[in-house]
Amino acid sequence: MQPSNTPSEPADYSPDRRDFFRIEDRIGLEIRKLAPGTPLDTDAFDGDHLESLKAEFRRLDQDVKSQLASLAEKDRLLTGLIKSLNGKLDTLARIMAFEQNPLQPEDWQDVTLSEGGLSFSSSTPAWQPGDWLAVRMTLPPELFQPQAIAQVLEVHPDSSGGARVHTEFTRIDDSDRQQIARHVMRWQIRQRQKE
Repeated sequence: MQPSNTPSEPADYSPDRRDFFRIEDRIGLEIRKLAPGTPLDTDAFDGDHLESLKAEFRRLDQDVKSQLASLAEKDRLLTGLIKSLNGKLDTLARIMAFEQNPLQPEDWQDVTLSEGGLSFSSSTPAWQPGDWLAVRMTLPPELFQPQAIAQVLEVHPDSSGGARVHTEFTRIDDSDRQQIARHVMRWQIRQRQKE
């Protein structure tokens, strides 16, 4: 995972700071606490064995996109059809990946999510400010699975013995950040349609 953002120390965090639009959503959330000294580019979700397939998938996707750019000048109808088929294949790949590793009911949580981080509730006070977490999210309905390394900024205990944990993404690929941005935008559109 290549770093795209190196934040300042958590001390400058303010709950009123709004660098990104935040949404309240229910997503699949997998969290792994990183031990002190663990390299921040570690794959905590054991995806190394698929890395070559993922790289090939990204290469093919770029090939399709570059071919579509030149085709668009000649035939807009065919370009639209190929874009739709490409989107259908992407969706099918996400469904197949999700079915291979389905989330358990306890993995779905209500969170506050933005491109800059997320906050979630924990039933135990397992997290402390400064902790490093590997985070993988499953964003319905598209089933995108962005991953990030996050740092715990604040922990607010609640009356049930758990806590609300506020984090900031410190290492996230641009493509994963864009998936979150698209998810937030689509969530906003769906909310407006409900009104």
